Amino acid sequence: MVKLEKNNVKVEFRGVNFCYNEEQILFNVDFKVPSNRITALIGPSGCGKSTLIRCINRMNEVIPMSRMDGQVLYNKENIYDKHVDVVELRRRIGMVFQKPNPFPMSIFDNVAYGLRLQNVKDKSMIRETVKESLVKADLWVEVKDRLDLSAFRLSGGQQQRLCIARALAVNPDVILLDEPCSALDPIATARIESLLKKLKKEETIVIVTHNMHQARRISDYTCYLFGGKIIEYSETEEIFNNPQNKLTKDYISGEFG
Repeated sequence: MVKLEKNNVKVEFRGVNFCYNEEQILFNVDFKVPSNRITALIGPSGCGKSTLIRCINRMNEVIPMSRMDGQVLYNKENIYDKHVDVVELRRRIGMVFQKPNPFPMSIFDNVAYGLRLQNVKDKSMIRETVKESLVKADLWVEVKDRLDLSAFRLSGGQQQRLCIARALAVNPDVILLDEPCSALDPIATARIESLLKKLKKEETIVIVTHNMHQARRISDYTCYLFGGKIIEYSETEEIFNNPQNKLTKDYISGEFG
């Protein structure tokens, strides 16, 4: 299990149980996410990876009949306390989904959307932030001369980088990615992976992936879930080269899952 210094912990799960209706999905999860690193969540379909990541920005709350016990701490504060501003929380903890989901508007307006939602009126500031976010998302060179074009005209890989740029525009502290490359070809996937490695200098990144090679290539830490429980969590090199649990070894080797 990973041991982190207290000042290096960005997100912490303490005894988290989660249920949809009467079905329990997560069981007594204790889990610490280090700052400015990439943490990969791996495991077979239905093991609770997406549920776990959605607990970090309270997205599971929109699902009827869901229930969570325990605590999720962000910067040492429980995000499920009644006083927490959920809108502000989701600004600080951005989310990128499996399938690119650009809004039905221009490339520029997609990136500027969050700023306008925050009532930012300064047009020069908006333009500057849009450019800066597209640069960070490694998309500026490809779209700088067609910012008024519909976002739907972009390729799948470009749309996913646009969604990352949209998340970056509101200056998040944490970025959650739920299988962001599963619908992309190898070249587009490589672009996203290279981008994430750069972004971890400024943001903390948690990524759900079914791709063992991807987890090994880009993550600093890897967490293996099975049946809603954390089976093993360690530095990525350690978990792939020297797994301590047979369940982890079988999954990574392809003997299971």
